[in-house]
Amino acid sequence: MSELPAIHLIAQGEKSEDRWRKQLPAGVPVVLGRASVSWSIAWDPHISRQHVELRLEGDRLHLRKLPRATNPVFFHGRAVESASIPLGECFVIGQTSFTLVRQEARITTDHPAPIQQQEFSPQHLRQIKFVNPNHRLEVLSRLTQALSSAATEAEMCSRLVNLVLAGMPNAEAAAVVRVEPSPTATTGDLEARSRQTAASQCPAAIRVLQWDRRLLTAGDFRPSRRLILETWQKRQSLLHVWSGEGRQDPAGPSASAGFHRPGDSRIGRPAGDFPVYTARQNVDWAACTPIFLEDAPHWAIYVAGGLGADGSYPSSGAGDLREDIKFLELVASMTASLLQLRQLQRHRAVLSQFFSPPVLEGLAEGDPDELLQPREVDVTVLFCDLRGFSLESERNAAQLLQLLHRVSLTLEVMTRCILDEGGVIGDFQGDAAMGFWGWPLPQGDDIVRACRAALAIRREFEAAAYATESGLAGFHVGIGITHGPAVAGKIGTPDHAKVTVFGPPVNLASRLEGITKVFRVPILIDDLTAEYVRRNVSVGIARTRKLAVVRPYGMERSVTVHELLPPETGDSLLKEEHLRWCDAAVDAFAEGRWEDAYELLHRLPAADPAADFLTMHIARHNRQPPPHWDGAIALDRK
Repeated sequence: MSELPAIHLIAQGEKSEDRWRKQLPAGVPVVLGRASVSWSIAWDPHISRQHVELRLEGDRLHLRKLPRATNPVFFHGRAVESASIPLGECFVIGQTSFTLVRQEARITTDHPAPIQQQEFSPQHLRQIKFVNPNHRLEVLSRLTQALSSAATEAEMCSRLVNLVLAGMPNAEAAAVVRVEPSPTATTGDLEARSRQTAASQCPAAIRVLQWDRRLLTAGDFRPSRRLILETWQKRQSLLHVWSGEGRQDPAGPSASAGFHRPGDSRIGRPAGDFPVYTARQNVDWAACTPIFLEDAPHWAIYVAGGLGADGSYPSSGAGDLREDIKFLELVASMTASLLQLRQLQRHRAVLSQFFSPPVLEGLAEGDPDELLQPREVDVTVLFCDLRGFSLESERNAAQLLQLLHRVSLTLEVMTRCILDEGGVIGDFQGDAAMGFWGWPLPQGDDIVRACRAALAIRREFEAAAYATESGLAGFHVGIGITHGPAVAGKIGTPDHAKVTVFGPPVNLASRLEGITKVFRVPILIDDLTAEYVRRNVSVGIARTRKLAVVRPYGMERSVTVHELLPPETGDSLLKEEHLRWCDAAVDAFAEGRWEDAYELLHRLPAADPAADFLTMHIARHNRQPPPHWDGAIALDRK
């Protein structure tokens, strides 16, 4: 048993373009009003923001006027608070009528072969002049605003259908369709098989995204599968005119035809005598125009209409079919440009979450797919984690949403500082963020950029740590920075992907970030990064000091850890001489001269937390290195 067609609600305002057709969900209430997202009637000021609740039960639409609605709802000429509306009937609010219909648009393969088939190349269409261009231009002028302001694909397609019908007065119906090749069919398969005489053998599926017709009671709509597939195979506008016996036009059999044979540039002007067949639903002709989008599904606009009783085109001052095809081409071209622009804007918005503006500019100049391919490069990795989250969770157990907002603020500071220095956001792990430099474009000074980003993060958190009104209050950060070879690039599936980096520098940066808890300092860097900073970075930007040689938990090799410090100022705790004493103390400690190391460490300010780590370690071992001392302290936790 075949499934019944869907039930639609058609809204029609005073103007022809103030209209939409939407399929009603069975049993699910929807709210209709000017402020409704999916069921908005923005053109009618007499309709409240939320005016009525609608629920489809079987073949009836149950309507309930909402308490805040001001203007009445009319059904059968009477103001009602509620109503049960059967198929084929309508209700009215303000200047808009709403009609309930059971109709569908189903792609069909049983159209007969056309008596006429006309292909319209761009060169051909450029030669066609509009007899009455004002109306068409007025419709085209509304296209940009109508499509760009659409919130969803369905809304955009609905507006596109309305504009096509508004610009083609003699078209009876219009649809936006999408050609979807089967998973096993390539584009070449689609084009090759669509050239076959029986288009139904093509593996492609055609989906009607949105459709509408002028006459509410005209029944279902049956776009031709053959015409749609041939349009995409030829990649240009196509017109079919049907002929044969059994014309269904109530005016009687055709007396004269309105079209010349294929290739005649006068198509659309009365001439000749051959029969015209109304294939279905008073449809004598149909045209299809592709919408070309790069790396996107095949879209097309399909329109259909009828001829006069004598077989001529009832132009009503709107020109002939050639002008309609030209208008359709303009609509398709403008739609493609707008969709491409929206796609680029969406891509840039997504990429801007990961890449800084200079990197985005570099991507725009090259092939993004090639630039984003994973490859081995030298990168500088920054791993930043939040401190104080557990304590704040306990304090704000009853206000978790507020705590989530505060954590989002902390991640925003991290990502902003990374992006400001030209870095790439590689990952988020709970309340931690990872950024890196050196990919997709080489920068040369990526270590300097990473250090500036880390110091900027430290500066913002320290400034807000004790400001109770700040969302960052109570939070601190730990940051680890390393440099080395890794694999960076875009990974994932075609639908879900992210950019990231993996390799030894990532693991070490994460370990250094964890070790900041041991030394109670904000930023740690490895030996290679510290050596680069000492040689290439001015002390007016950053300073370093050696803290210890450690063997991180779970690792076999030892790592010399250094603290990255901001420039010296008048109120800096650590002066340049302190940094020299600290370096000397660490060297003495690693060489086993613990008495010398102990004495040097005691020259550092008492408020320096990092000095406590070595001092306490020396004291626990009675100032004597253990047997077989190799200069590294093994850490017992991450």
